[in-house]
Amino acid sequence: MTLQSDPRPAHRASERTPVSLRSRRPARVRLGISALLVLLIGGLSVAVVISLLGSAGSTSTLAVSPPPTLPTSTEPSGVAVYVHILGAVAAPGVYQLRDGDRVLDAVAAAGGFTPNADQRGVNLARFAVDGEQILVPEIGAGPPGTAAPPGGGATAPSKVNLNTATSEQLEELPRLGPEMASRIIAWRDANGPFTAVEDLMNVTGIGEKTFDALKDLVTV
Repeated sequence: MTLQSDPRPAHRASERTPVSLRSRRPARVRLGISALLVLLIGGLSVAVVISLLGSAGSTSTLAVSPPPTLPTSTEPSGVAVYVHILGAVAAPGVYQLRDGDRVLDAVAAAGGFTPNADQRGVNLARFAVDGEQILVPEIGAGPPGTAAPPGGGATAPSKVNLNTATSEQLEELPRLGPEMASRIIAWRDANGPFTAVEDLMNVTGIGEKTFDALKDLVTV
């Protein structure tokens, strides 16, 4: 009698193989999903970091933006200048001006010209100098301080020597105040004796009008 093997074990062995394969597939799927989640989380993290850095960079840029440029003031300086104006003006006297003002401003401060003022005898465009004396002549009047005409019985005043005159003597001359007198003496000390009356034109603040008023009253 021939023994036959039972086919069932073989059949069962063949059935176990697919079961093993099916049990491995879900594990691989889970691994793939986990890897995908890691990549997604990493990508989101990078995006968040970049967004934060971009926000911080934009904020710092706004913080260091330059301030608006302010307009430059064109007002004159507040340095005080004192001048003595006399002659053919409404209210002669000492007036306070600002640095940069002109003789025109001094005349306006004194109330303006009188009807008999010789406006051609004053340089209105000249800058006013601290301590100076401004004389507005009258129409028909000669240079201030000139000698009386012959036969008048008056003694002609002696001329002031520019090389020996003191500050007080210089201040007695027309158009010269303490400041201008000190400038003349300072020029004399720095450059030596005046060699000609015309050297007065080299002193700061003495223009043609002032020189014309002084040239017949001074000597060297």
